[in-house]
Amino acid sequence: MSSPEAGGIAAIRTLALVGPAAAGKTSLAEALLVKAGVIGAAGSLDRGTTVSDNDPLERRMQHSLNAAVMHLTYADTRIHFIDTPGAPDFLGQSLPALEAVETAAIVINAAAGVESTAVRMMEYAASRQLDRIIIVNRIDAQGVDLAGVLAQIQATFGKECLPLNLPDADGTQVVDCFFNRSGHSDFGSVDAAHRALVEQVVEVDADFVDRYLNDGDIDATELHAPLEQALREGHLIPVCFVSARTGAGVAELLDVIVRLLPNPAEANAPDFLRGEGADAQPMHADPVADKHVLAHVFKVTVDPYVGRMGVFRVHQGTVTKDSQLYIGDGRKPFKVGHLFMLQGKNLVEVATAVPGDIAAVAKVDEIHFDAVLHDAAEDDHIHLKPLDFPVPVHGLAISPKRHGDEQRMWEILTKLVDEDPCLKVEHVATTNETVVYGLGELHLRILLERLRDVYKFEVDTAPPRIAYRETVTAPAEGHHRHKKQTGGAGQFGEVYLRVEPLPRGAGFEFVDQVKGGVIPSQYIPAVEKGVREVLAQGAIAGYPVVDVKVTVYDGKHHSVDSKEIAFVTAGRKAFMAAIREARPIVLEPVVHIEIAAPDSAMGDITGDLSSKRGLVSGTANGAAGSMLVRGQVPMSELTGYQSRLNAMTAGQGRYSIELSHYDAVPPNVQLQLIGEYKVRDED
Repeated sequence: MSSPEAGGIAAIRTLALVGPAAAGKTSLAEALLVKAGVIGAAGSLDRGTTVSDNDPLERRMQHSLNAAVMHLTYADTRIHFIDTPGAPDFLGQSLPALEAVETAAIVINAAAGVESTAVRMMEYAASRQLDRIIIVNRIDAQGVDLAGVLAQIQATFGKECLPLNLPDADGTQVVDCFFNRSGHSDFGSVDAAHRALVEQVVEVDADFVDRYLNDGDIDATELHAPLEQALREGHLIPVCFVSARTGAGVAELLDVIVRLLPNPAEANAPDFLRGEGADAQPMHADPVADKHVLAHVFKVTVDPYVGRMGVFRVHQGTVTKDSQLYIGDGRKPFKVGHLFMLQGKNLVEVATAVPGDIAAVAKVDEIHFDAVLHDAAEDDHIHLKPLDFPVPVHGLAISPKRHGDEQRMWEILTKLVDEDPCLKVEHVATTNETVVYGLGELHLRILLERLRDVYKFEVDTAPPRIAYRETVTAPAEGHHRHKKQTGGAGQFGEVYLRVEPLPRGAGFEFVDQVKGGVIPSQYIPAVEKGVREVLAQGAIAGYPVVDVKVTVYDGKHHSVDSKEIAFVTAGRKAFMAAIREARPIVLEPVVHIEIAAPDSAMGDITGDLSSKRGLVSGTANGAAGSMLVRGQVPMSELTGYQSRLNAMTAGQGRYSIELSHYDAVPPNVQLQLIGEYKVRDED
């Protein structure tokens, strides 16, 4: 499949369907595919026959767990769209979809109103400078107040949220308000909605403002350029009404996508960076087909049978079968043996992919999430501005049921982590544990089910492990002389160093202030290695040491006996000695928590949070009969929290967390953690 011939790149649209679980994103994707003739009939969520929810776990849970890429052609325009999970635990799947599209389509369940996930996704989309559109789904639901939903949208997101169409005939159809000035609707005047849209659009262009003031109206077909500018600047966020179940408004939504949403050249260019670190310079890809290739890998899947597949968005140039592409700063290109576009789990082989297209390559072992693919060696230091992912802080220690399977378990976990940037796995040396971190209990439960169902691998689990950290609160000095004589050449190294606390979140800084060669320069890296061993293993409670500056300023060496190992040992023990004198403390993760629950449970919930060292920062109205509670609470107090919340809300409560900061644990908790570490150490 090539780009639609009539319009080339101008005839391509990309959008991500994002928003809360149960908003109907998957059903809407099915309805779009049906209307475009890609499939004959909509699949069933209950039976697991939809194009996007093709994973057996998704069928069992009847919820999306992965981002699914699809495409269709409508009115000579190719539309790529991505159906994303709505549960907060799966932001590692939904957020990267925003990097592959021009437009974020926030889907809202008309019966539930604006939910917290919709607010979060709107904020993420705005931070990436994407065009945004709101799709109100399920307009046929019994007893919905669609006028109230629109009012809530405008109260939450701003008056720039204006309807492009309005529901009519009790939600069985919709009437256009942009190109059309007259007609009936279930609420509101079509003419008034049309005038509001035109006035909002012309505000970005002084010439059109003058025309509008003089003529009283402007033909909407003349407003394409100012409309695209208004969308780019967030000056207009269109609202469309649909029912994926009945098909009401679906054809009209496709018309909106084709006629009003941006092509790759009309939207804000994504923020690429050339170079590394502080020296990186901003740059933009040029969405034309005849330049060198720049493409970004926003999704990786690792299938036991198909192998590794990278899904990428082309931002510049043309990728073809047989293209030679580099991966990031890799020195050896790979050959594109087969080029695919995705239709859910199905791979559709194509000859080319041009700017705006979403495509995939399979069986490329080196491909990884967030990689930039390019065909010019000089582009090896280009990368996309990183996404601000939530930090995974919910931990679970796992071990293989069968002794000797540790290596295989690690290899499988690495594959699963490669697919989700919000999963992390690490080996904790001090406890010899493998710990996986995710965004919540559901996130980790799905990982365990994938281990069992996809890879046929059984594991044992331990209670969630809290990601504590250690740091120092005062400057101090440490010294150690390592001297070992065993006959023949010995070992000798002596180190003096000082430690100082750094601001929270600053990390680690190592400074060499040795004068006169008392420690030869070739041994300074060995001293740092010893220090870093303590950073990784912990000094007082077995947790990583953070936010500390270490300055090596003196020492001694021996011309014969000094060796690297001696200075590693001396550096490690001098650092340990300094930490003991630097008023060390244990830090615990404190998370932002948002709880959605019935009004009647608010007292129990706020009281429970307060009893768990939590701080309630505010409440807000949620959907009908529910409230949102926001606050901060130590992660350690949330063990088993969903069960407590279920008991307080009769199973109707749900919560999401996101790392806020690290703070010192209470003294009694610190003593307990130190005591447990000493026992483990002795064992």
